[in-house]
Amino acid sequence: MIVKVKSSTIIGIDSHPVDVEVDISSGLPQFSTVGLPDMAVKESKDRIKSAIKNSGYPFPKNRVTVNLAPADIKKEGTSFDLPIAIAILAAEGIIKSETIHDYSITGELSLDGTIKAIHGALSSAFHAKKTALKGIILPGSNAGEAAMVEGIDVISVDYLHEVVEFLNGTTDISPIKIDASTIFRKSRRYPFDFSEVGGQEQAKRALEVAAAGGHNVIMIGPPGSGKTMLAQRFLTILPDPSFEEAIETTKVHSVAGLLKKGESLLGTRPFRSPHHSISDAGLVGGGQVPKPGEITLAHNGVLFLDELPEFKRNVLEMLRQPMEDGSVTIARSSATVIYPARFMLVAAMNPCPCGYFTDPKRECKCTPNQIRQYRAKISGPLLDRIDIHLEVPSIRYRDLAERSGAEKSLSIKERTQKARSVQQERFNNRTRCNALMTNKEIKEYCQIDDASQQLIEMAIDKLGLSARAYTKILKVARTIADLEEEKSLQSHHISEAIQYRNLDRRII
Repeated sequence: MIVKVKSSTIIGIDSHPVDVEVDISSGLPQFSTVGLPDMAVKESKDRIKSAIKNSGYPFPKNRVTVNLAPADIKKEGTSFDLPIAIAILAAEGIIKSETIHDYSITGELSLDGTIKAIHGALSSAFHAKKTALKGIILPGSNAGEAAMVEGIDVISVDYLHEVVEFLNGTTDISPIKIDASTIFRKSRRYPFDFSEVGGQEQAKRALEVAAAGGHNVIMIGPPGSGKTMLAQRFLTILPDPSFEEAIETTKVHSVAGLLKKGESLLGTRPFRSPHHSISDAGLVGGGQVPKPGEITLAHNGVLFLDELPEFKRNVLEMLRQPMEDGSVTIARSSATVIYPARFMLVAAMNPCPCGYFTDPKRECKCTPNQIRQYRAKISGPLLDRIDIHLEVPSIRYRDLAERSGAEKSLSIKERTQKARSVQQERFNNRTRCNALMTNKEIKEYCQIDDASQQLIEMAIDKLGLSARAYTKILKVARTIADLEEEKSLQSHHISEAIQYRNLDRRII
């Protein structure tokens, strides 16, 4: 007898349909799985056999053939344990109800019949809704995550016998219901606040501009000046993610298996801070079986690269295409996977190898040539994609001790959200923010008068700024004007934007 059960597999961050077909025929006892399974799927036969027997059901003594269709897609992971077991029991006549075709089934089995958590439950639930199924049957520990998808029944199960009894109609399991809007609102909390940073008012202002326009930032300053502290709190002044962004972020972290127990939605933007020894596959994703990298885990959030010149040159160069496209494509012989990677880059570095170039309190022992070589570790094309170069000087004790008047993140966020709203209205949602403006949009929305033109010309000719800084200055100036609710660019907007091009200046 042949039985078909609906399930799914994860490719990238999306779920794709898989039909689990089981045929039990006469012959010597044998269990074979076909349909391009990986090693975890092949090993499932021993888990399934033990789970069925330990749940009180007989395992067939004939030839069992499992086909995972379509056969040209690589099947990975342990989520096929439960649908294969259900298909075997249906083929044996233990499950007799036709409701088996109304649900997508997914889950990993323990030897005693317990159903364990899987990765990508949220994506699987979206797939069930897309294919017009009645619902999805999955592990209880993933139920809250899947219930974020409205319009389908999410059936939470913890044991194999519960699934059998539910499908046979002998046990009623109510679908999981949650209030997604309430969970979303409660999850939008950060453990940090900008008011905790003493001093560094100019740096805070620059980060506010970056948050308002979606600009990438690099901070240059001596050790202990507060670069990491500022970067960690940068999240708290970014505009709140929309519900759609929160769902997309949750899908990424669910597929990567990074959701905490009981966590159903990520209402805050992610913050990823990889070590400088990271490999290119660890940063952008990859491996023999493609997995998301740090830039995908930072999707809709912030990627913080501390001690930027210490990263391997080839690793940094791989950031260029994702920063431009907002996605990364990983091609392997088995599959080509596209991961989202729309993140804001916040980088930090010392001004020189010893860290004290331009520091008024400590003497720098580096030669001009050493400083140039140190900064040359960051290529020009990568700097082209960073709009704001921010100098973070050593902080004075008086500023460090006095924090009573420091502005809170909430009040700064209100201004950045207002500026983003202006940009969305301007671009009619074609472009998310000023940092993503095309050359055509720059010409249309960043027109400047003669005085501003002279300022930029002087900056390029007299201060040694590079020509590539021109469009960056205009983009940042447009954001400064949006924060001030000005429709046209003024000379003081241009002047402030010029200050944020530190690394374009000649060293000596």
